[in-house]
Amino acid sequence: MITPSKMLRSLAWLALAVVPIAPGHSLAAPQTAIATNDFLDSIGVVTTFPDRGQPLARTIEMVRYCGFRWVRAGIEGLSDNGPTTIQTFLDLHRETGVRLNWGLVSGGTDVKKLVETGKVLAEAGALLAFEGNNEPNNWGVTYQGEKGGGSERSWMAVAKLQRDLYQAVKSDPVLAKYPVWSISESGAQKDNVGLQFLTIPPGAGTRMPDGTTYADYANVHNYIYHSHSPYPADNKTWHAADPTAASRVDGLFGNFGVTWARGFRGYTQEQLDTLPRVTTETGTTIGGAVTEQMHGLNLMSLYLAQFKRGYAYTSVYLLRDRTDEGGNQSFGFYKADYSPRKAAIYLHNLTAILADKGILAKPGKLDFTIADQPETVHDLLLQHSDGTFQLVVWDERLSGQDRVTVHFGDTRASVRTYDPTIGVDPVQTLSNVRSLETTLSDHPIVIALSPSMQ
Repeated sequence: MITPSKMLRSLAWLALAVVPIAPGHSLAAPQTAIATNDFLDSIGVVTTFPDRGQPLARTIEMVRYCGFRWVRAGIEGLSDNGPTTIQTFLDLHRETGVRLNWGLVSGGTDVKKLVETGKVLAEAGALLAFEGNNEPNNWGVTYQGEKGGGSERSWMAVAKLQRDLYQAVKSDPVLAKYPVWSISESGAQKDNVGLQFLTIPPGAGTRMPDGTTYADYANVHNYIYHSHSPYPADNKTWHAADPTAASRVDGLFGNFGVTWARGFRGYTQEQLDTLPRVTTETGTTIGGAVTEQMHGLNLMSLYLAQFKRGYAYTSVYLLRDRTDEGGNQSFGFYKADYSPRKAAIYLHNLTAILADKGILAKPGKLDFTIADQPETVHDLLLQHSDGTFQLVVWDERLSGQDRVTVHFGDTRASVRTYDPTIGVDPVQTLSNVRSLETTLSDHPIVIALSPSMQ
């Protein structure tokens, strides 16, 4: 519901500006849109299941409300007798449509169980991908009698396990088409077993042989607040998604470029720029300078920044605050009592605004430009299956505002603008639009554009 005060706030930052551009004038090379569902499919979450005290029915409610498309899961806590069984995940998929990335999780080594249960998920259309070990630097493994990761000096056991996981998936006729995601925290390797590569290239000088394949996607845990970047700042989530050495968090470069623990060489920057990648954990706690409002804004911008900067899938930690362990009581989209935080409300609004049940066969192109675009302002061009362009423009400014003008190459018959911090209804509808002037600050707006009038 849009209250009068919220409407005044909306109208304060949005105004129409008309500029003298000749009909048909091209502002720049038209940009090809991305199907809206491709972005929505990238939005995932880490959650708890009944074995850790969270009833499935409540999980379904929360997942539906926020609009998550996938959930990070795995064989940890899974049993034949419950309370978490394979049927738990099948029911979650049936009721919400989410798919599961299926992992060994922390310290797991049972590749046979992972593959067998993964086939059940695949046959139900519930499988997204397979994932290697969760943070082996924190949870070591014992594989085929050999210890690795954790406090051990060598990571050979971790490397052999990931190699065998990959081979087991790709040799199965049902599962071969599904991607395998790497372990997380490959940058913590103590010896150079080559886990900073998806496939070890010739001449890499690693302990595992050249040509060893571990994964199809690099997997990182690039939490947006880090010991090297501990405070709120402009472009917080944009910098966390940075694939270069400039990123000060535990990101792509420090795990697959030059490893952060021992400096083992991995991919060049040119290779990193296009390296297939996912994030299976990111997010932030609430506390200190990070208020519930900032937490909500950070998580909304995070999904946009990650996707724009090349992450195919992003999972935020955590759906609901843990109740069975210390230290995890303020990450959640939801509080322990299942009440939604602003993060849940804002993400619900964003996914509801963008919602698309159709399929877009081939995205089109839009001629637009943002004049004098500030470094904290970013954009993502999406297209709905009905042909409507959905231009998401967001600012990551800690304080202050940016006044920007979006110019279109053609006159648009109708433009609707949405603000997910206000609600799911348009905050303004305009006709015959060639340019749009808006004031941005710390969150996204969605500009829905009808076909051009030409």
